Amino acid sequence: MIENKKYILFDNDGVLVETEPLYFEANVKALKELDVELSFDRYMKIMARGGTAWEVAFEQGISKEIVDNKRFQRDIYYQELIKTTDIEIPRVKEILKELSKKYKMAIITTSRREDFELIHKNRGIVDFMDFVLCVEDYPKAKPYPDPYLSGLAQFNALAEEAIVVEDSQRGLSSAINANIDCVIVDNKFTRSHDFSKATYKIDYLSELLGII
Repeated sequence: MIENKKYILFDNDGVLVETEPLYFEANVKALKELDVELSFDRYMKIMARGGTAWEVAFEQGISKEIVDNKRFQRDIYYQELIKTTDIEIPRVKEILKELSKKYKMAIITTSRREDFELIHKNRGIVDFMDFVLCVEDYPKAKPYPDPYLSGLAQFNALAEEAIVVEDSQRGLSSAINANIDCVIVDNKFTRSHDFSKATYKIDYLSELLGII
């Protein structure tokens, strides 16, 4: 059991919605148009440390200008996938409703605000949150501590009063770097990541109800 917590800071992608495979797919499609291959294993290693998929393009001598244009196309592909794919995680609103009776909650994501709002349009998940911080809302993204430190500041909370819920190594690193306990939810997409420093590991989001 994890006790004496008042605040829950949720990651978004892979925790509250199943969008991470779609983002990978969009990157693969965009890079392929540059004749650049992005393997799943390479992407996992990049993701774990908080890098960018475009590293593989730069390694092949592709210019920043071309990459920036293709990044814009990647974003279009990603939004198309969000609109046409079932990204629901079972019982998520039921779980959040129960948690909201005891805890103040927020979403701390590396998603762009534009993508986040598209993901959550008419979904009802954000209704349980006090606020949402997207990548535009803090200086440095995960694995830096800035996202979660910004969340603590918004709540005017101490690190020991909060818990982070994540599914990726870079997210776990961000929580650790902010000195916040972190629960990892199993996600087959990120299963190869190193979660040895997690405070707790659970197989399903619903198990959060039994450990805090």
